[in-house]
Amino acid sequence: MEKVYLDNAATTCIRQEVITCMQEALAGCYGNPSSTHSFGRTAKTGIEKARKTIAAGLGARPGEIIFTSGGTEADNMILRCAVRDLGVRTLITTRIEHHAVLHTAEALAAETGIRLEFVPLDPLGNPELDALEQLLQADDSRKLVSLMHVNNEIGNLIDLQAVSGLCIRYGALFHSDTVQSIGHFPWDMQSVHVDFATAAAHKFHGPKGVGFAYIRKETGLGPLIVGGSQERGYRAGTEAYHNILGLEAAFEAAYANLDAEQEYVRGLKQYFIEKLRESIPGVAFNGLSADPEKSTYTLVNVRLPLSEEQGQLLLFHLDLKGIACSRGSACQSGSSGVSHVLAEILGPEEMARPSLRFSFSHFTTREELDYTVKVLREFAQSR
Repeated sequence: MEKVYLDNAATTCIRQEVITCMQEALAGCYGNPSSTHSFGRTAKTGIEKARKTIAAGLGARPGEIIFTSGGTEADNMILRCAVRDLGVRTLITTRIEHHAVLHTAEALAAETGIRLEFVPLDPLGNPELDALEQLLQADDSRKLVSLMHVNNEIGNLIDLQAVSGLCIRYGALFHSDTVQSIGHFPWDMQSVHVDFATAAAHKFHGPKGVGFAYIRKETGLGPLIVGGSQERGYRAGTEAYHNILGLEAAFEAAYANLDAEQEYVRGLKQYFIEKLRESIPGVAFNGLSADPEKSTYTLVNVRLPLSEEQGQLLLFHLDLKGIACSRGSACQSGSSGVSHVLAEILGPEEMARPSLRFSFSHFTTREELDYTVKVLREFAQSR
């Protein structure tokens, strides 16, 4: 049986150089970074070097990079502390954000009484900027806009410059969940004015359990987790030295190889789309995921011309054939078979057709895509 991994939007395999780096860190440096003796200073030096590496790669200041356990913690920290510390009374987002943002926003509205506003979407899943502007100018309350750069299910890219421009014009704070973006696209925080951004190492071939929040200097945000002065007072708790060094190694490798890997993976995605169109009449693509200019090159969301009953068996069949993909975000698996993202942009008839997210990396091969298309074609023809 073939083994084909096409669920890289959920998580990625770790690069070998990252594994080597982490093994050396685990074996050779076990001091607490907060300790003042040489063992602690060695660990602290490594963490600060990693912070500088990431800051330099993003066009940020080292003090603006705060290490966390991943994107979900970073999103929670930013949204919750912005309401608590920065006087935010209106939170503006969309209904197709990752649940780390969407559920946090809903909880904040229930807990604190802030107003929660949702930007309307066009039929392909893009936030309508005219409607965003109307929400921003509706009143004088302190506002935070939270819009993800790359949608993790349909791959749509938002216009960060346009959104940040509106936020600047109306004095709003701007947070972007960039978990599917950092490590896959070039970044310069000096030219794209976001106040807050988030990243997770395991989305770009680093370890799970580590990520970071970008917090623009002098925003006045306080910590979510208290109990120590680590991470410059933003996040209490002993730092996971080996994970942070793994994050740094994955970050460096991602950007050292970005151009070549982007070109390769972009070619894989286009090849997969063409093969699906040739092999399965009636196949469709959700959102803008088939548009090479308006979606990320790392994923495609495919709607297949099968019945709802067939769709219920499809993921199981693919798994039996050794193919890993998903219906949507791995973070919601088991809670519901329905994608909240697709439910916002598809009609009942389209929702009745099975949709699958296939996501790629530089480890993916054309042979694996050929095998996947063959399995899908045979399944469609056998029913």
